[in-house]
Amino acid sequence: MDVEDEVMTDAQEPVTEANRSAGEQEVEAMIEVDDSEDEELIVEVPATHSKAARVWPEVSTERREQYEREIQAIREVFEDEVNVQDTTLVSEYADEIFEYMAELEEEMMPNPNYMEGQNEISWPMRQKLVDWLLQVHLRYHMLPETLWIAVNIVDRFLSKRVVSLLKLQLVGVTAMFIAAKYEEILAPSVDEFVFMTDNGYSKEEILKGERIVLQTLDFRVSQYCSPYSWMRKISRADDYDIQTRTLSKFLTEVTLLDHRFLRAKPSLVAAVGMYSARTMLGGDWNEAFVYYSGYTEQQLLPGHELLVEKILEPEFDRQYVYKKYAHKKFLKASVFAMEWAHSHTEDDDALGRMAQ
Repeated sequence: MDVEDEVMTDAQEPVTEANRSAGEQEVEAMIEVDDSEDEELIVEVPATHSKAARVWPEVSTERREQYEREIQAIREVFEDEVNVQDTTLVSEYADEIFEYMAELEEEMMPNPNYMEGQNEISWPMRQKLVDWLLQVHLRYHMLPETLWIAVNIVDRFLSKRVVSLLKLQLVGVTAMFIAAKYEEILAPSVDEFVFMTDNGYSKEEILKGERIVLQTLDFRVSQYCSPYSWMRKISRADDYDIQTRTLSKFLTEVTLLDHRFLRAKPSLVAAVGMYSARTMLGGDWNEAFVYYSGYTEQQLLPGHELLVEKILEPEFDRQYVYKKYAHKKFLKASVFAMEWAHSHTEDDDALGRMAQ
């Protein structure tokens, strides 16, 4: 599989008994781990502001309380029609489940400023890695949650360890390997993951990388909940409209490429994706959407603007997420979104010139 030059490592020779130990030492060097005690952190990412502002601009206490009052007022009067006959909805426990997920989502967020502590990699290199993971994910027909878990593992690992450019792809393939074992019913074998990297890494390197990553993250994988969980809940507001769901899936996957969304909780990413999809399709953000998402339109506008800005970046159509959703299987959602973004930007520019 083709991988961007900035992410690909130099081609390695087939693994033999003679060079296997050297390969393992390279894996340990990925995080500067001593062979005798590879759990110990030797090189930490310098401390950065873990409580940095979210994607959305900081608002005053008065404005925040106003949002909370608006949401609470809707919750008090909105009638949630629960289908008790559908046992898959587990309506008896749904509220408690989402409350627990809300408690966990901030704990599982990476440091949004972790790149400040890295020496050789940058945000554009991370974007190329995520783009490659999208290709691997689709080629092996893995579940949507597998992709989100893998990217979360990458970001949390890079928040705690300094990684060289040569080992960045190893971090990515190891994260996908872990996520697939956790989420998939029939996960690809480690040999298939070796093939994914064009034999750039050996089976032993990936397995040892798996141990290092899991130890670094204290084996915390299952606590992460992707935006899809909240998206399914929000979709009840429009009776699971297929066009809105498909377009929102594309838009939420776009956030994976944009490091600015590392400051956003998964529930907020899901709400932004649904809001942007509704806006592009000419719908409104009515009380039902506020009730199921827990966010008002004013809270989601900044995220919507960031998404449109990302889609309008030069050569965005070369990103794999665009190519993936340009297929008729996904209703050509990416083509529609880009055309909408360009047309509305041109309209806004025209209005601006008229106002001058």
